[in-house]
Amino acid sequence: MNISLARILCAPLLLLAASASFAVDSSPPANDKLIPARTKIAAKDWPGAVEELKKVDDTGNADWNNLMGYSLRKSGSTNATESEKFYNEALRINPKHRGALEYSGELYLMTGNLPMAEKRLAALDKACFLPCEEYKDLKKAVASYKANGNKYAGDW
Repeated sequence: MNISLARILCAPLLLLAASASFAVDSSPPANDKLIPARTKIAAKDWPGAVEELKKVDDTGNADWNNLMGYSLRKSGSTNATESEKFYNEALRINPKHRGALEYSGELYLMTGNLPMAEKRLAALDKACFLPCEEYKDLKKAVASYKANGNKYAGDW
């Protein structure tokens, strides 16, 4: 196999690997202004991520809203309604935002709203070209929730 053909065949795998570290939202551009917040999220520094997101204040961006909802939910310093507001805004901007669909589904499980979590799972099923990681994760969380007697049993 010549080098050009090998590069063509390997390019999709390299793109997939490069985007894997940004699973909480869509694939970021190279000049992503959310990188400082993403770094805090990767370090599980939820308050730091919230502060970085507040600095950027890009409320018209689906990724920004998803990351804010996610960081607030993980920080434990807010109520579910506040996180839900950001997830819903991300989905208003981009109804197929896989991160917001997954994480809002998890939030609904945390608050005991299985029908809404299942609605998000169905939306993810349609949004994913093939079974995607977000769909698999939420499906697993729903199954775990049901296996635990329809109770939240951990941090997904």
